[in-house]
Amino acid sequence: MALGQTAGDSSANTSWSSTTQQSDTQGTTNPTRTRTTHSETNGRTVDRTSIERLGPDGQYVPFSDIERESIKVNGTTTRTVERTFGRGADGQRTLVQERQEESREITDSEKKSVITTSNPDADGHLQVVQREETNSKQVAPGLRETSTTVYSQDGSGSLSSTVHIEMQSRQTDKATTEFKKSTSLSDGAGHWTLSEVREGATRTDASGSDTKEERVLKPGSDGKLELVERTVSKSTKTADGGGRETTDTYATEMPGVAGNNGLSLVRREKVDFRNSAGNQTTTRTIEGANPGNPESGLRVTERAIDIIRPGANGVAQTQSTIIAPDVNGQSHTVWVDMGRTETVPTVTVDTTSKKSEAKKQK
Repeated sequence: MALGQTAGDSSANTSWSSTTQQSDTQGTTNPTRTRTTHSETNGRTVDRTSIERLGPDGQYVPFSDIERESIKVNGTTTRTVERTFGRGADGQRTLVQERQEESREITDSEKKSVITTSNPDADGHLQVVQREETNSKQVAPGLRETSTTVYSQDGSGSLSSTVHIEMQSRQTDKATTEFKKSTSLSDGAGHWTLSEVREGATRTDASGSDTKEERVLKPGSDGKLELVERTVSKSTKTADGGGRETTDTYATEMPGVAGNNGLSLVRREKVDFRNSAGNQTTTRTIEGANPGNPESGLRVTERAIDIIRPGANGVAQTQSTIIAPDVNGQSHTVWVDMGRTETVPTVTVDTTSKKSEAKKQK
């Protein structure tokens, strides 16, 4: 019987693995191969990612590894540890960074989390270089406030507060949620300076489509907040599970144009989801302003196409392609990622029949 599993439990074990091979059709980037495994057992989740790159002899050699383990400590606490490893000149695995997160539900309306990031020193001993503390609380019906403070290592090696973030989310009606996020930076002498404010609202209409509007304000030369960016995102869904997401970004700074000339459309991102004959296709198109001719409108700067083709026995073939224009505006495939994902069927342990049989024997 597995650790933490007791007789009478119905525990599900979920596992999958994927392998992808990336190649740069232009030959400017070294090909890589990535393998990821995922498993969930009795409140413990483990993800491992290994990246290999092509060596000078034409063989793939280990390059880096990421291991992430999440454990449900009790009914209110979850602890997650993520370790990143690199490879030395001799191929030996070396710890590069460790990140630990512990989240705890204080009450039904209050949650706290602490994230620590540690790097090894010259002797290989881990030293905490950053700590992030977050407290989120429901202060009234439909109103949640979240406070985050980031502590970073200073010149003396001690941790001192460097960033403070205040967030507020308010549901004004069934279809609308308003939000505001204020970020302040420390000057190192105990004073805080407001550096950015993000505010806006998310709305859902009768058809289920979502619209999100966000404004970004930053202090100007006179210290007063000025509008520097605005984004409008819309998402729609179709009956077959497909849909489209569109995000338009307006900014006061446009590539190739000096000075602040008011808000102008500088970027558009469209994501289309489509299901056909069991295949799932996601097409992401990014358009940006032309620095050489800002007045000519947006042009396509990148298109990414992801395709998942489900197969038998939980095996799916995946393909990711990135297409970008050259200096003449002609589109070319610049990156191809071929992969395979295998899902292990869920296993359920049911001891009910064994209990009934035991009673009969008695």
